[in-house]
Amino acid sequence: MNNMDDTHSAKSPLGDLGVRKLTTEEIAALEAQSCRASDWNAIEVAPGFDTSHISNVTFSGNIKLGKFDSIFTFSGGIQKHSGLHYATLHNCEVGDNVLIENVQNYIANYKIGNNTFIQNIDRILVDRKSTFGNGIEVAVLNETGGREVKINDKLSAHVAYILALYRHRPELIAKLNGMIDFYSQKHASETGTIGDHVHITNLGLIRNVRVGNNAQIDGACRLENGSINSNEYDPVRIGYGVIAEDFIICSGSKVEDGTMLTRCFVGQSCQLGHGYSAGDSLFFSNCQGENGEACAIFAGPYTVTHHKSTLLIAGMFSFMNAGSGSNQSNHMYKLGPIHQGIIERGGKTASDSYILWPAKIGAFSLIMGRHYRNSDTSDMPFSYLIESNDETVLVPGANLKSVGTIRDAQKFPKRDKRKDPNKLDQINFNLLSPYTVQKMFNGVKILKGLQEHCGKTSETYTYQSCKINNSSLRKGLDLYNKAIRKFLGNSLISRLENHTTSIEDIRNRLKPDTGLGLGRWRDIAGVLMPEQIVGELLNGIESGNISKLKEINAFIEEAHANYYSYEWTWAWDKIQSYYKLSLETITPADIISIVEDWKEAVVSLDKILYEDAKKEFSLNAQTGFGADGSNDEQRQDFEQVRGNFEKNTFVASLLQHIEKKTNLGNKVINEMKEI
Repeated sequence: MNNMDDTHSAKSPLGDLGVRKLTTEEIAALEAQSCRASDWNAIEVAPGFDTSHISNVTFSGNIKLGKFDSIFTFSGGIQKHSGLHYATLHNCEVGDNVLIENVQNYIANYKIGNNTFIQNIDRILVDRKSTFGNGIEVAVLNETGGREVKINDKLSAHVAYILALYRHRPELIAKLNGMIDFYSQKHASETGTIGDHVHITNLGLIRNVRVGNNAQIDGACRLENGSINSNEYDPVRIGYGVIAEDFIICSGSKVEDGTMLTRCFVGQSCQLGHGYSAGDSLFFSNCQGENGEACAIFAGPYTVTHHKSTLLIAGMFSFMNAGSGSNQSNHMYKLGPIHQGIIERGGKTASDSYILWPAKIGAFSLIMGRHYRNSDTSDMPFSYLIESNDETVLVPGANLKSVGTIRDAQKFPKRDKRKDPNKLDQINFNLLSPYTVQKMFNGVKILKGLQEHCGKTSETYTYQSCKINNSSLRKGLDLYNKAIRKFLGNSLISRLENHTTSIEDIRNRLKPDTGLGLGRWRDIAGVLMPEQIVGELLNGIESGNISKLKEINAFIEEAHANYYSYEWTWAWDKIQSYYKLSLETITPADIISIVEDWKEAVVSLDKILYEDAKKEFSLNAQTGFGADGSNDEQRQDFEQVRGNFEKNTFVASLLQHIEKKTNLGNKVINEMKEI
C-alpha cells in the first residue's frame, strides 16, 4: 500500500543527541580560516566535528553542523573532501559529510541531509511558509478554469481524473480538495529540506523547493515552489537549462535540456527534455515529452510526444503516441479557449494530424489528416479516422488488423521504468478487456442499426459527423465479432484451466467469485474498474468513510489487484447472453462449441496480423535500400538493416502464438470430450 505521510519529514539530519556549542578554540580556528558569524553562540555542532575543512564561510541565524570526515569521488577520478568553503549559510542545518562550496550568494532556511554535495550555485532559499508545490491548482483541460486539479505528493492519475472530470458531483470535489488542503498544510514549513546523497551543481536559483534523497540537479536555471520527490530507489535528475515553477516531480523522472514547466505535475519515471515546454499540465507514469509543447493537457500513463512541431492542448490522453505536427484547436475565437477533447487509451496521431475540439476518439484509434467536425467515436474502438475531401471517414475496427497495435500492447509493460516500490498509478495494460470489449458490443449494435435504418446496400452511412463506407462497415462488424469471441474464449479457457474433471467441477469453476463487475466499465486514467467499484469509491469519499489520500490510493490498488475476478464476472455474463446458455444447463458440448469459435477467431486475427507484418518487408518497403546497386543488392542491403521476414522476432512470435493457441484449443476440446 502507498503510505507516503512521511515523504517529506522535516526531522533533523543530525538528530538531537550530543549536539554542543563551539569551543573557544574552534571559534578561533574558524576565524583564522576566514570564517565569520553574526553570533558564534548560535552555532551547534555534532560529535566528531572538526574545523579543518571549513574556510571562507559566513554564518548567520541558527546553525547546526555535522562532521566532515569523508571524501567524495567524482567521474574521472577527481576526489574532494567534505567540508564548507566559500559559502554563506543562514538558519541552516548541515548533516554529516556534506560538501558545500562556491556559493555566490547564500543558502537560507534549509536542512541539508548527509553525504550531500552542493557546488557552484547562486542561491538556495525558503523565503516564506511554503507548501512546496502542494495545493497548486493546475487548470487542466479547460484553460479558463473549471477543471482545476490541486497537485500534491500523493497525486495519482486516478485521483486527478476524478478531480478533473467529476465536476457534476460538487460535494465529491470539495471533499477531495479538503484532503489535499489538509495534506498541503500538514507538510507546509518555513524551512526547506535537501535530502541525503543529493548532488546540486552549477545551479542558478532554488526557491521554496523540497529536494528528496539521491536527487541530481545539474545546471538548472531556476526552480521555484515545488517538490522533487526523489528517493534511493528511483532518483530524480534535473538537467541543464531547466526552468520550473509551481511543480511536483516524482521519483525516477528526468527533466533535462532546457525544459520549461509552469504549474505542472510530473509523475513517476517520466522523461521531459530537448526544450520541451508545458503549462498547466499533468504527466503521469512513463510519459515522454521532447521538443514540443503542451498546454492544459492531462497526459495519462505512457503519453508520448517527441516532435518539435507537435502541440498537445486541452486534451486527455493515455498510451498515446503523437505524430509530428499533431495539433488540436480548443476555441473558435468566440468565448475563448473553452473546448476540450479526449483521445481514449491507445490513440495515435499521424504526422500533420489536426482535431477540432470538442471531440472524443475511441480507444486504440489512429487519426490521420485534418478533422474539422466534432465527432464522438468512443463506441468505435480500434478504428481509423481518415480525412477525405474535408470529411472524416471512419473505418471501424481497422486497427484490430494492424500489427502495430499488437506491438504497442506488448511493449508498454516492458517500458515501465518505475523502480519506486510505492507506485502512485495502477496500470492495466490489457488490450482486450471489459472496457474495450463493451465498446465493441456497442459498436456492433450501432453498425447493425445503421444497416437496418439505411439498408445493407447503401453506399455510405453517417455516424457522429463521420462517413462510413459500406465495405468498411461490413469488415468492421466482422472484426469486432472476432475480437469479442477471442476475448470471451480467452476468459473461459483461463477460468477452466486445470478444472475440468467433471461437469459439476466445471460449473462450480464457472460461477463468479463476486457479483461485482457487471455493467459498464471505466478507464480511470490507466486503471480499469467496473462502474460499481468506481461508485463505491466516490460514495465513500462523499460520505467521509474514505477521508485520506492514502486511503483512496489503497482502495484503487486493491480494486486493481482484483481485476481478473471482476473481469470474469463481466465475461461470464456476456458469455451466457452471447451464446444463449446458463450455468445450470451448460454442457461440455457447449464449451467445445465456444472453444472452436474462439480458436477460429484467434487464428484468423493472427493470420491477418501476419499478412500486415509482411507488408513491412514488401518491395515497396525496400525502396531506398541498395541505392547504388542492383535489385539483388537492394534485397541484401534491406535484410542486413531490417532482417529477414521469417526470422523477424515479432513474426516468429506470431507464428508461435498461432500454434500455441491452436494446441491449447485442441487440448480443452479433447478434455471436454472425455467428460
